[in-house]
Parts: sequence; C-alpha cells; structure tokens
Amino acid sequence: MQENFSKYNGEGTLLRKVQLRLLDILIEIDKICRKHNISYFLDAGTLLGAVRHKGFIPWDDDVDILVFKQDYKKLREVLIKELPKQYFFSDWTTDKYYFDNYGRVKDIKSVFPYQLFRKQKVHGIFVDIFTCSPVYSKKMRKFVNFFYRRMFRELHHFGDAKYKSKIRRVLCYSIAVVSIPFVYCMTSFHKILALTKSKRLMSYDFINNNFTYPADILLPTKELEFEGKMFKCMNNYEEYLKVLYGDYMQLPPTEKRISHVKDLVIYD
Repeated sequence: MQENFSKYNGEGTLLRKVQLRLLDILIEIDKICRKHNISYFLDAGTLLGAVRHKGFIPWDDDVDILVFKQDYKKLREVLIKELPKQYFFSDWTTDKYYFDNYGRVKDIKSVFPYQLFRKQKVHGIFVDIFTCSPVYSKKMRKFVNFFYRRMFRELHHFGDAKYKSKIRRVLCYSIAVVSIPFVYCMTSFHKILALTKSKRLMSYDFINNNFTYPADILLPTKELEFEGKMFKCMNNYEEYLKVLYGDYMQLPPTEKRISHVKDLVIYD
C-alpha cells in the first residue's frame, strides 16, 4: 500500500505554498536557461524528488540545480537582467553579506528567518544554484575545499553574522586575508591537475560535501517530470543519485523527514 504523504504537504499547508512558490522560481530559471542555451541539471533532493515522487519530496522545502562552473558567470548576468521583479539573484557580487560561493534566486515576498542570513539584502525562500567542475582526486579536492570554503566565507563577512566576539571576527578575517593568496594557488594547481587527468571526475565547487562522479554521466541532458512540468537533468541521473544517496528509492524513517518552514512567512 502506497504511503499517504498529504500530512506533510497537503493542499493549503504552509509547506505546499512554499513548494509552489519555489516551483514558480524554478520555472523562470528554466525559461532563461533555455533561452540562452545554458545547461543546468535538477540536483540533490530536487532530482531525487523528480525520480521518486515526480515532484517535491513531500517534506522538502528547497530546490537545487547544478550548472557548470564555466557557465555560472553568464547565468548570473542573464538572471540579474531577466528575472521577474519579485525575485532577486543573490551571491557575493550582489550582496555584501552573502558569504557562500554559489548563487541563489530568492523570493522577495517571503521571509526565511535564518539567523545567519539576517544581514543579507533579501531573506526569502530560494533556489540554490550550485556549480561543478573537474577534480583531480577526491582526497585532494577535500583538502583544497577545507581551506578555500573557509577563507572565502570569512572574506565575505561570514564572521559578521556568525561570531558574537568582535575579536574573533577580526582575527578570523585577518587570517583569511593573509591566507587567501596561498589558497588561490592551491585551487589553481588543483584545476591544472584535473585537466591532465584522462578519466575526468566532477564534483561540487567548494561546498560542504565532496562527492565525485565521472564527468560523462552529465551530458547530454535529459528531461524529467517535476510537479507536472519538464525540467533538465543529467544523462545518467540514476548513477548520480547512487553517488549522492546510495539506495535512493528507499524512504527515510519518519523522524528524519524534516522541513524548516515552521516560522517562515509568505506574502501574496
């Protein structure tokens, strides 16, 4: 007997309203990517939801897509110019206090009360836009990521939002300023090594996980149904999901089915 998931995101629930608002954002991103011939892929829980549920994971409250690192700058430029006014493209180039090294499209007419975002320009729900690029090895990627992510965040005011102690904020920022040239050298060296590898591996660019997978599972793109509409995904999405989740068709136990919409506010 199929499980009834309406207790999580039944019609009219706050979570379902959030999901439908996120779907609207995803539709706009898809339109712009297709117009400008930019490849993107449904990613992480969004991809899993498309495969397992043909839409959102019933308790999920975000959307993730993935683009190639070399396409990110172009995507940023066209999103800033062409997104409807109710959305805001947020990254370190548009918001002084945005401290992650990937972008988000945020909904202006909602408030996501996450403490670390309190200094950022827009606090609404969002679609994450992760980037990926070639890696030389998983171990080296993990080593470089450890330093790059931390230094990048400190330079982009992570400490102003995170640390209560002013001394700690100044100290961490100073260490980042001194260390970042060395970190940039490490990342450049890693990129060069990655290009010399005959069997190309890909990974996320400097976020909290270090999954690696063969580059040839990404292209050419396919399309998957998600909430009654078709969106782009990687060619071998089954293999990709195995890398991320293992047995991805297995539902998690009920205690791990967590959403974060309790204190979220959505405006019409």
